[in-house]
Amino acid sequence: MKLSHILAGILVLVICVFIYDSAGALYSQSVDLANAGKYSAALKAADQALALNASSLNPIIQANRAGILVMLGRNEDAITAADAALGAQGNLTTTYSIAYFNKGNALRNLGRTDEAKAAYTKAAELDPTLVNPYKT
Repeated sequence: MKLSHILAGILVLVICVFIYDSAGALYSQSVDLANAGKYSAALKAADQALALNASSLNPIIQANRAGILVMLGRNEDAITAADAALGAQGNLTTTYSIAYFNKGNALRNLGRTDEAKAAYTKAAELDPTLVNPYKT
């Protein structure tokens, strides 16, 4: 193997690590901003993280992005983001539970009660700590 091939491989690896680390940092920033009630800034950070296309992080970014969009009153966009997370393949139980719960919030806000109940039920099946607001 030529040295140029080895160097090219190392460069690709470095770029991948940089993108993953950058996307992770932006995702963490979006969570912190959302927790502080700064939803517009949180959405901007989440969108920047998605733009880096760190595919292994995209589902959890989308699941949390759905919650941010709900807080901004963008319920249809929240459903789209939740569905993007739910369409990801893998062992993503926590991600799916967050996506279903945030989708339930968006659906409830839109008055789509039956669909919201179903989403909350799926979320609670995956994570029993998530409380279905329709259950008493």
